[in-house]
Amino acid sequence: MTITTQKMTLEEFLAYDDGTDNLYELENGELIWMPSESEINRRIAMFLLAYLLQQGIPSYRLTMKTEVAVSGARVSVRLPDLLVLSEELATVLEGASRSIVLMDMPPPLLAVEVVSPNQEKRDYRYKRSEYAARGITEYWIVDPIQQQVTILELIEGFYEEKVYRGSDRIYSPLLTKNDLTAEEVLQRS
Repeated sequence: MTITTQKMTLEEFLAYDDGTDNLYELENGELIWMPSESEINRRIAMFLLAYLLQQGIPSYRLTMKTEVAVSGARVSVRLPDLLVLSEELATVLEGASRSIVLMDMPPPLLAVEVVSPNQEKRDYRYKRSEYAARGITEYWIVDPIQQQVTILELIEGFYEEKVYRGSDRIYSPLLTKNDLTAEEVLQRS
């Protein structure tokens, strides 16, 4: 749901405070209210966080609900469910007063979005092009509605897509010891 009719700049978005705990994304200059996560989406994101920790990714390089500035027709700020940061980006964000990856910072290594009802176009289409342009090496779209996990790997500036369902073992360039299946991720739903 769009909140304002007037386009916002990144600076205006960063200064915006409506006095609530509401979360927002900035989409091409428009403030978009983000509804609370469903229990299914929260469980999937938590499962993946725990799994990535077990894979040996240090906790300081994992973050949930960290904003990411991306470019579009106008600047946008997305709010992925889960990010894996590089060592360099984790160092840059250390001590920051707001958990946001700005355009002049290195990109995250992995962004994970768990699809919510009526948000399919945003996750599959808009964020795909924005994350690719931002240089995010890997983008996972976990879709409990379609019962599939889509892994997008950035190759020469574009995402190459592989869709996993059921007992398909997920291949992720980021995870060298991965034995995770789509079913294991989606069983949370």
